[in-house]
Amino acid sequence: MIRDVLAKYKLMPVQIKASFFFLLCSFFQKGISMITTPIFTRIMTTSEYGQFGVFNSWYGILSIIVALSLSGGIHVQGIVKFEEEKNSFSNALIGLTTVLLLAWFFIYQAFRAFWNSIFSLTTIHIVMMFVIIWANAIFCFWANEQRAKYAYKVLVSVTLVSALLRSIIEIGLVLASKDKATARIIGWAIADFLSFGWIIIAKLKEGTSFFSKKYWLYAISYNLPLIPHYLSQTVLNSADRIMIQKMEGDSQAGIYNLAYSVSLIMTMFNNALMQTINPWMYKKIKENKGKEIGPIAYSTLIFVASVNIVLMIFAPEIIAVFAPSSYHEAVLVIPPIAMSVYFMYSYDLFAKFAFYYEKTTAIAVASTVGAILNIFLNYIFVQKYGYLAAGYTTLACYIVYAISHYIIMLKTCKDYCNGNYPYDIKRILAITITFIILGFVILASYKNVIIRLSLIGILAIVLITMKKRIIQTLSKIIKLKSGV
Repeated sequence: MIRDVLAKYKLMPVQIKASFFFLLCSFFQKGISMITTPIFTRIMTTSEYGQFGVFNSWYGILSIIVALSLSGGIHVQGIVKFEEEKNSFSNALIGLTTVLLLAWFFIYQAFRAFWNSIFSLTTIHIVMMFVIIWANAIFCFWANEQRAKYAYKVLVSVTLVSALLRSIIEIGLVLASKDKATARIIGWAIADFLSFGWIIIAKLKEGTSFFSKKYWLYAISYNLPLIPHYLSQTVLNSADRIMIQKMEGDSQAGIYNLAYSVSLIMTMFNNALMQTINPWMYKKIKENKGKEIGPIAYSTLIFVASVNIVLMIFAPEIIAVFAPSSYHEAVLVIPPIAMSVYFMYSYDLFAKFAFYYEKTTAIAVASTVGAILNIFLNYIFVQKYGYLAAGYTTLACYIVYAISHYIIMLKTCKDYCNGNYPYDIKRILAITITFIILGFVILASYKNVIIRLSLIGILAIVLITMKKRIIQTLSKIIKLKSGV
């Protein structure tokens, strides 16, 4: 049997092998994070865990401002667009990213006390943040190149080794230190520098210049209008933790951060699915065959909804495994955040059309409105009802976010797709409304063991009944990326 499986594996196209291992790598990476979370919640107090969570939130925001997200979509697009000069393009963006980081570092040093008070972080925290931003940007540039070449073996190896190294160093330093939040931050910076620093040496050996006026201007002109969009996405993910720390304290921020982190584990399904269907979707948009996107989109929406339902049902047990009783209240935040994960995915299905036709202003406006609304609602409801309210303000904002991008998609399709709309709104609403109702039923079931056990039984029956269909759907989605 094993021999037959190996024989079939050898006959697989490299694209399918790469898709499978990239997906497996993503799950393993998140798996290491899941495994270490129960360790950190037991060797760090809720206050210390909250401080690290706030650092993580500021990292997400500042990495966009400092590095302009050049290692994201613009780089992926560029190595295809400038295929003959992809090494020169990549090195030019690495050079630009490094220059931007150095410029911002000097600005920080000139007004260090001011910035430290704004971010509620120390000098060592922010210096380490610069190291982490640079190392991760370098890795992302390199990883994009490996994906484009389907070089899954080397990428998977580096990713897994770096994840393990980071966990080992962080745990070791936290155990050995009194200031555990700072120790974990330093451990993160050391691990990323050791894991990814060699990439810049390999790039230097290529001999191509790190300066290119052509590529620098191209990257800045393309990405700068999108910064409000990228920043707004991060603010939606991060503002609540920062505001909870300011209004409620480090301990409450720590409890909320745990619930948020556990819920966002499910975004690995979002990312894996979207990375798989991205090229196929753009191809269909280019060929004006948007109608063919709908059936696949509905299947992926059901899949994303299903994995988040599983998370919500088992939330009490998951939190009990992940943290001691002092974090138990985090269970109540998981359902609204898990429902938000669904809307994060649905927004992406709608936004692809605006991205393809470069409607950057509309994208930025919709995203900015969502972020501002999140800050406004947090300010009102967290003060009035406490930090648990932040989960529901996040859900409300992601619903608005998805609706805004759906409206932009309709306008884009009307202007560029001859009025051919890819999705049936009735089917999307049916999936969405069913998911939201189930989410709140599950939340209510936390107070009634019988109801929750009944839901678990129903879920098991549904999964067993639909096993073949689920496998067939996932196989079809994986094949979209490979084109076979």
